Amino acid sequence: MLPIHQLSIGDAFEGLTDKEKLYAHHMAKAAWSGTRIILRQVSPEANRIFDLVMELHRSCQQSFDGRWDDLGRAYGVPVEEVKAFLDYAAVFLSNVGNFYGSGDQKFRPGMRQESLKAICQSSSRATSLFTSIAIPIFSSQPSSLGYPTDETQSAYYPGTFPITPEEIAEVSHIMEDNGILPENTRIEKVAEGGSTVYNVLQASVETASSDRSFHSPKLAGPVKIVQGDHGDELASLCNSLERASQYAATSTQQAFLKQYQQSFQTGDLKLYKESQKTWVKDIAPVIESIFGFVEPYRDPFGIRAEFEGVVAIADREGTKVLTRLVEESSKFIKLLPWAKGCSDHDGKGPFERSLFEPPDFSSIHALVYCSSIIFAGINLPNYNDIRQECGFKNVIIANRMSAESNKADISPFVDPSEAQTFQEHKYPAYYIWVVLHELLGHGTGKLMSEEGGNFNFDVENPPINPLTGVPIDSWYRHGQTWTGVFADLATSVDECRAELVGAYLIDEPEILDLFGFNERSDITAADLTYNTYLQLGVDGLRGLQNFNIEGKKWGQAHSRAHFAMLKCLLRDGNGVLAIDCDSSTDQLRVHVDRSRIITSGKPALGRMLLNLHMYRCTADVKRCREYYEDLSNVDGQYLEWRRIVLAKKQPKWVFVQANTFLEGKSVTLKEYPATPEGVLQSWAERVL
Repeated sequence: MLPIHQLSIGDAFEGLTDKEKLYAHHMAKAAWSGTRIILRQVSPEANRIFDLVMELHRSCQQSFDGRWDDLGRAYGVPVEEVKAFLDYAAVFLSNVGNFYGSGDQKFRPGMRQESLKAICQSSSRATSLFTSIAIPIFSSQPSSLGYPTDETQSAYYPGTFPITPEEIAEVSHIMEDNGILPENTRIEKVAEGGSTVYNVLQASVETASSDRSFHSPKLAGPVKIVQGDHGDELASLCNSLERASQYAATSTQQAFLKQYQQSFQTGDLKLYKESQKTWVKDIAPVIESIFGFVEPYRDPFGIRAEFEGVVAIADREGTKVLTRLVEESSKFIKLLPWAKGCSDHDGKGPFERSLFEPPDFSSIHALVYCSSIIFAGINLPNYNDIRQECGFKNVIIANRMSAESNKADISPFVDPSEAQTFQEHKYPAYYIWVVLHELLGHGTGKLMSEEGGNFNFDVENPPINPLTGVPIDSWYRHGQTWTGVFADLATSVDECRAELVGAYLIDEPEILDLFGFNERSDITAADLTYNTYLQLGVDGLRGLQNFNIEGKKWGQAHSRAHFAMLKCLLRDGNGVLAIDCDSSTDQLRVHVDRSRIITSGKPALGRMLLNLHMYRCTADVKRCREYYEDLSNVDGQYLEWRRIVLAKKQPKWVFVQANTFLEGKSVTLKEYPATPEGVLQSWAERVL
């Protein structure tokens, strides 16, 4: 049965004033306007599959009053195949594309091609759409996202001619050298007049062409900037942002909404960065929002970002405990491996900012989360210069986090004798881990850098690298960024480092006590720590399903991180964690030795954390690649584990979200049942 979770928002929405509801409504419309941008970034066929799903829904409503079984019977399609289509449609819509948001693997309808063709006879438009996508929707290849090959594809690199990783790197370097930020671009390799041209497609409403081109001896032709990518969607989005600004609560909100519009109109990401500086100043708003080309997880080169639109309502009660943690943050930063024993920089050491500016950390309920993957926590902006100069925000998505408390989601990798307890303890352990991940994982660290001859460290007396015992000899040069230097490694290493911070601190009594857990609580502090180490093993195993054997590539940044952490504990944890494998019965079991968590498990995670932190701080991509690729390499027994994990593969979460409707000057909210039909109806009523 397809696991569907409702992002419940009714109570939070009813607590808004009429003005706040109007603001939320127009912001929600803006967020959903990005849907087709995401679809276009996923695959060439995704927009047409979306249109087909919507057309079949319309046809079923019009001709069969929404009775899908009757539609199937009318065209000779068995009920189970109609259900398979509904499941496929719900998964497609929830992932905003035909590749899983978590794992980047392609999924296909669990029905015969002729059965889908048959129900598409319900309308001439459905028939036409089916003809255009019949091959790609059912084809097993490309099986995952990645650099363009026969087995993998990336819509970040469309075009009539395949583009190589080396060409992508060179075009990207040219862009960096000329101050063109990459997040809102795609690269198209085409032939013009018998010559090769590399078009950098820049997302913008404006379509003004430029005669400016760039050249490199490493490329077969010039690089040109072509504006207007996703232009229609961005125009619609800007219109909704303009309407929303009329109901903004503060001048700060009005300011960043204006900056958003200017950036989306022109494609200028420098303007977008200005919007992020303003957005960070919008402290504890009743209605939070996130817009833009944000996360680069799905770009195989690691720098081009997927569009994202989030609108959420503050959870005041849930924010209180987060605020207490923020107030104590400096104390806990001093416990991290690179700060221990340091007296300088307020006891945090040279690889941490001496002054930790307490960020805005809120618990929120998502009204709209338009993205291929719905995360439980978010830390933004991703631009490190803004984070270090202006600060950042953390949010916990409370109505997404609640999916983790589902008691029916029993892991096959935990011994049956403790599976129920593991599930009961999972939500609080996971919640605290995510909180630490966002606040002290993504929120810590100082990138050693030089800009225009100015260094943020003493270049004449460089700090000592705790890994080598000698002064650092590398840093970020003028114009270099974390993602630019680390490229395909950046997102996974960053997530791994943040996950390690959370796991490293999860046993600290003061932290756990803030959340109400100690040795006297019903679920003890020791229980939560033990559960986290079990979760490390479970997540490491589950991550293997997102490793592509053919391309030897990871399809998801977090999955790669989780497997690397598992491998670290197996190699360096002195028996704190073990995996029992029985190939004859296809069983994998995670076992944790409670007595070794503090003495062996935590030090092992600390050593891994220190390595990744120092590589990141000092721009040491060469050593980082050697270290991280070894830890995340899947071979030998791990391939057998992967086979068993795939055999035990559980369906991924599908989410159904609410809609708002403007009736005169009033806004109403409509929530939908947690069924495939409910998912389809919710999307159909957005009229995208």
